[in-house]
Amino acid sequence: MDIKELDKKYVLPTYARGDVSFVSGNNATLVDADGKKYIDFTSGIGVVSVGHANKRVNDAICKQIANITHISNLYYIAPQAEAAQKVVEASGYDMKCFFANSGAEANEGAIKIARKHGERDGEIKRYKIITLQHSFHGRTITTVKATGQEAMHNYFGPFPDGFVYADDIASIEALLDDHTAGVMIELIQGEGGVEPQDKVEVQALAKLLKEKQIPLIVDEVQTGAYRTGEFTASQLYGIDPEIITLAKGVGGGVPVGIVMTSLKEVLSAGDHGSTFGGNYLSSAAVCAVVEILNELKSSGDLEITSLLFNNALESFYNAHKDIFTQKVGIGMMCGLRVKDADTLSKIMTHAKESGVMVLKAGRNTLRFLPPLTITKEEIDEGFKALNTAMSYI
Repeated sequence: MDIKELDKKYVLPTYARGDVSFVSGNNATLVDADGKKYIDFTSGIGVVSVGHANKRVNDAICKQIANITHISNLYYIAPQAEAAQKVVEASGYDMKCFFANSGAEANEGAIKIARKHGERDGEIKRYKIITLQHSFHGRTITTVKATGQEAMHNYFGPFPDGFVYADDIASIEALLDDHTAGVMIELIQGEGGVEPQDKVEVQALAKLLKEKQIPLIVDEVQTGAYRTGEFTASQLYGIDPEIITLAKGVGGGVPVGIVMTSLKEVLSAGDHGSTFGGNYLSSAAVCAVVEILNELKSSGDLEITSLLFNNALESFYNAHKDIFTQKVGIGMMCGLRVKDADTLSKIMTHAKESGVMVLKAGRNTLRFLPPLTITKEEIDEGFKALNTAMSYI
């Protein structure tokens, strides 16, 4: 029985899988079961930030596994404390961390912090969380409801109460009231179509929320770990949120979610927890990944790689303006708006056939999230394959 038959027989059909199975990888290059090579412009939806099979990450994981993989959060875990220090120092914020296993879990934790913070003064029940239309915050019942995409709310109700959707940043102020516990935004909407928020509007919102003592939650599950050029997009936008969530690229492929918050005293023992979150294995991976990314940033290599990739993307965009209507994104979180959904689907199909992996997102967007360690040779090879794919459109 081959892998496709096994999958069909035993795995729930929750994914529309592409007809390929990968068996190995090296940095931004993947190899499938037939030996065909592909350039990976997706990094596992922004996860493999330091490339596939990164030796330093693998060595850190192997060293940790040889000693201890897991015990529980009932005891001190040295690599967890070290990972928290590295993440907080890289962010530049005065915060503490809670470790979970995914972005959805991190966002759940952020919502719990905001709601408990809203209850600390007692009388007024502050529970409302304002999010944006086209947002994406996860797949749990709560984070699905936090997600401002009506299509994702089908079938799974009734949902937890208290989520309100603003059309855009500027319209959030009108929704604030005595019941507002927090505002949760993505500075660049990923699943919503690689849509950056306006910096001036975000800064004005952050200032307003400070004045009203309402926590600002920034979902950096996709924008974090230097994806936009800084460790967090919040730094890039020049704001000081009360809560930041991370996942994806901060673990380099090992499942991890992190809630960072300046509201250090809100949660106490028993308020929240995770069996696996921040265990020896995942924390060791975070330490290695953040060290590598810090070095890329301080050496200037991250900026050079981002410039190389964006220059290549710009040239590709200019060569196919009959297909693409706009280039969007920041850093190495990029997208091209496609003229219609049918054309986008064709691009996805022919790109894979031509040996390059890309993503699609809302608003008919071809999405790019390459490993931050991608080489010039891999960039060139990937866009050569994409140009080949475009010849079939």
